Amino acid sequence: MSSAIPGIHHVTVICDDPQENIDFFSGVMGLRVVKQTVNFDMPDTYHLYYGDEQGTPGTILTYFSWPGVRRGRKGTGQIGSVAFAIPRDSIDFWRDYLKRHKLDVFEPKPRFEERVLTFNSPDGLTVELVTQAGVERFEGWKDGPIPVEYALRGFHSVTLLERSVERTADLLSGVMGFEQLESQGNRTRFSTGADGRAMLVDVLEWPDMPGGRIAVGSVHHVAWRTPSDEEELAWREKLEQAGYDVTPVRDREYFHSIYWNEPGGILFEIATDPPGFTIDEPLTQLGTHLKLPPWLEESRSVLEKALPTLHIPTFK
Repeated sequence: MSSAIPGIHHVTVICDDPQENIDFFSGVMGLRVVKQTVNFDMPDTYHLYYGDEQGTPGTILTYFSWPGVRRGRKGTGQIGSVAFAIPRDSIDFWRDYLKRHKLDVFEPKPRFEERVLTFNSPDGLTVELVTQAGVERFEGWKDGPIPVEYALRGFHSVTLLERSVERTADLLSGVMGFEQLESQGNRTRFSTGADGRAMLVDVLEWPDMPGGRIAVGSVHHVAWRTPSDEEELAWREKLEQAGYDVTPVRDREYFHSIYWNEPGGILFEIATDPPGFTIDEPLTQLGTHLKLPPWLEESRSVLEKALPTLHIPTFK
């Protein structure tokens, strides 16, 4: 087993209206819809996946649609923001572009020798665009609405909101193999030291901040990568030996997963890189049809009646 997690696999957030979600994250932000499926635990609701052209681990943003649920409340025990990496010369483009789309955008600020552009998505998620050296070598989605030279290059990091950094740091550095880098105020940065994409996690220590409420606009969980089923089982054993209550392996069709809560209460997952999103539809058709796992196919007609019809934008 590798001694360190390779980085972020995906981040899962909660929205209300699935079509509005698609219109924003694909139609505005330029992420490809790589899978329309359902929440396997709540199959009368959508689970939408976005990413680069093929949904490469480290680029995958997913959304559970919980229609009619109220907005969440940001606080400790949550992921406070999700950051995407952008090329260094693209921040002015994104600031002007987002303002044209009537979003409240904070002026870029420095952080650890990078520049950060912050805004809230229509559902209330705090999104950061971070200028990161070297991400130009990763491809964005070339067929989206964003000029390819400015396109999102996958995740930069997630920020954990914690009352205390110490126990979470023990998990990240002592068990999961992250390296603690530097601190800036109450922000401490950790890195996997991997290939330069989706390899960072920041911990914001706010001892007096109330606990959050996870609902619409909140991050449900963050998933970390592992390259194989065998390594996932090894991680499960290591986490159990460290005293964590880890679920059995669960089949998510496009990856296999284990879950546990880190010391501050945030839900963590480890997900396998394979088999990926082309297991049930070709690359050219990713995200264009409702896909169901084999155990739900017999309920397709019932589910299709319960789910709203979605329109996937095209840009050619």
